[in-house]
Amino acid sequence: MYVNRIIEKEILKASKEYPVIMVCGQRQVGKSTMLNHIKEPNRKYVSLDDRYARKLAHEDVDLFFETYGYPLIIDEFQREPDILFKIKDIVDKLGYEGKDNKGLFWLTGSQKFVMMKNVSETLVGRVALFEMSGLSQKEIDGNDSLFTTNIEELKTRSYIKKDVHEVYETIFRGGLPEIVCSNIDRDRYYENYVNLYLERDIHDLEKVGKLDDFYNFLVYMAARTAQELKYDEISKQIGVSAPTIKSWVTILERSGIVYILRPYFKKVTDRMTKIPKLYFMDTGLAAYLCRWPNACTLESGPMDGAFFETFVVSEIIKDYLNHGKSTRNIYYYRDLEKREIDLIIEEGNSLTPIEIKKNKMPNHPDKNFDVLTKFNMDIKPGLIICLTDELKPYNRKCWYCPCTLI
Repeated sequence: MYVNRIIEKEILKASKEYPVIMVCGQRQVGKSTMLNHIKEPNRKYVSLDDRYARKLAHEDVDLFFETYGYPLIIDEFQREPDILFKIKDIVDKLGYEGKDNKGLFWLTGSQKFVMMKNVSETLVGRVALFEMSGLSQKEIDGNDSLFTTNIEELKTRSYIKKDVHEVYETIFRGGLPEIVCSNIDRDRYYENYVNLYLERDIHDLEKVGKLDDFYNFLVYMAARTAQELKYDEISKQIGVSAPTIKSWVTILERSGIVYILRPYFKKVTDRMTKIPKLYFMDTGLAAYLCRWPNACTLESGPMDGAFFETFVVSEIIKDYLNHGKSTRNIYYYRDLEKREIDLIIEEGNSLTPIEIKKNKMPNHPDKNFDVLTKFNMDIKPGLIICLTDELKPYNRKCWYCPCTLI
């Protein structure tokens, strides 16, 4: 079963405007499946995971493109990044000749920052970049609306009501397409997924020492999802240096496993934390790494709140990425008095506070919203994203919002 991806429209639109499209994201989120689903009949496909194709691209790049031609999908292109120079030559030559060079190459890869670095050095102005994650709940439910904090807009939207057990089943399962769209054994799938990630992507990115140490680090970070990223503290627990932990976190971010949420502050001298927070992008993977046996124990366990928060944050991030939007206006707030707001959306001169609570009607959810008045910006009515059944006001400053409406 194929689930239509929201990002398809953005990619097809960009393909009419740019010679090269690049789609990055963690392994098995459906990048190549999606591109093959929407491609034109004459567009060929090749994966550089294939040894023959990679060898040909490395030893005779001209013959590689004579063999596969274009328009072309090149999967896992970062395994032979020098092909970008030839792509640039082909694109520029057609442009100089006055021929249509739009949408010639669609590239995919699972190492975001490495890909972007290589592309920025060779294809500036010629490429549209997209980041793709696992299936969002909107995609699964057939809803393509963009996340909004506008109350009037939210009032007009339909959504599927789910109780707490259904929500935690969703959290436990995760959003990787193979899990969602088939009856594959979940634990075996994630075991194979982690092994493939360690054996291929980690070796490809850089040396990390013993893979067993990195695996232990991966498990530890899954148990810290939705928490502040304190490198010295993690270093003491894992038994490796803080600089190594920092480089390993960068690897997780590079390969789309985690999202780093930055704190909000206006000046370096502000009395607020400068420590980012870390969220796993797939709650199913995090639950597997933490060895939660089923959704019921996760729901009633000590990490229930952290996983609910991770679910909400990752869904919002997915939605922005699916619509080709930057996530640079999404923050969290925490000051030295330990007053915290889970999310802040900055739009122009306005701020919208968001709290995330695993309750139907949490008490005093807006208790910290007033701290934002010191920024002298327009403070919009906030959202309390929770397990309520319907969108309804808590007071004039904030509304309860069902987590399935986001």
